Amino acid sequence: MDSEIGIIGGSGLYSLLENAEEVSVDTKYGSPSDKISVGTLAGVNVAFLPRHAKKHTIPPHKVPYRANIEALRKLGVKRIIATNAVGSLKPEYKPGFIALFDQFVNATNGRPDTFFDEGEVVHISSAEPYCPQLRSIAFDVGLKAGIAMHQSGTVVVINGPRFSTKAESRTFAAQGHHMVNMTQYPEIVLARERQMCYLGIALITDYDAGLEGRMDIKPVTNAEVVKIFGENVDKAKRIITDVVKSVPKDRTCSCSKSLEEAVMTHK
Repeated sequence: MDSEIGIIGGSGLYSLLENAEEVSVDTKYGSPSDKISVGTLAGVNVAFLPRHAKKHTIPPHKVPYRANIEALRKLGVKRIIATNAVGSLKPEYKPGFIALFDQFVNATNGRPDTFFDEGEVVHISSAEPYCPQLRSIAFDVGLKAGIAMHQSGTVVVINGPRFSTKAESRTFAAQGHHMVNMTQYPEIVLARERQMCYLGIALITDYDAGLEGRMDIKPVTNAEVVKIFGENVDKAKRIITDVVKSVPKDRTCSCSKSLEEAVMTHK
C-alpha cells in the first residue's frame, strides 16, 4: 500500500505503527538503512525507516541518504517527518526541549548529496528548506500538548561520528547557530529534490561542548545523549501522532514545486 507520510527516526519510535509489516525496497542508489515498516498511524498509511538501522549499526557519515529518500519516494511518500538528536549551542535551547528546524548549515564532507549528478543540471532553491505547513502544524500540536518547544532554529550539520571540540562549538555559537547535529544533511536537500515536504523535529539532548563562561555545563557524553534522548522520545511520539492526525490532504506549501524553474538542461 502507498504511504503518503514517511517517518525517519531511531529507537523508541518502532512501536508507533499499527498493523505494521516490513518491506524491502531496492533503489539505483543501493539499499536503504534497513527494511521499511509500513502500517497505519491515526488511521493514516505511514512508512517508517530507521535511519541508523534497527540495531543502530550505521554511523552518521555512512547513512545511505540517497537510498533512504528514494526508497520512501518509491513507496509513495510525499511528506517526511524526521526526528534528530541535537546538541544545543544556546542557553535557551535546553536539554529536554523540542525544536523545529527552519534552517541548516552544512559542515559535512564527502557525502553524496544530490540526485542530479548526471543527465540533468538542476539547481534547487534551499532558501526555505523545511516545510512551513508541517512546521506550523507541529508547533501548534506541541503547544496544545504542553511540550516545551522552539518554533524555529538553525542546525549546523557536522560530519561525525565524533562530537565537536570546544573551539568548534564556540565558533558555531558565535555564528548564530542554535543546534548541532550529524544527520540532517543531505537528508533534507534530497527530500527537497524529490519535491517532498520535510519536518525536522530536534530532540535537544545536551549542550554540545559546553557553553562559553559556564563552568557548570560540561561537554557532552554519549551516555548523556542516550539518557535525554530516551526522555524526549515520548514527546516526539505525541507530536508525530498529532501531526499525522492534523495534516490536510492537500499541500498548500511550495515543496511540491521545488523543481519548477530549477532545471537548467534544455530538452
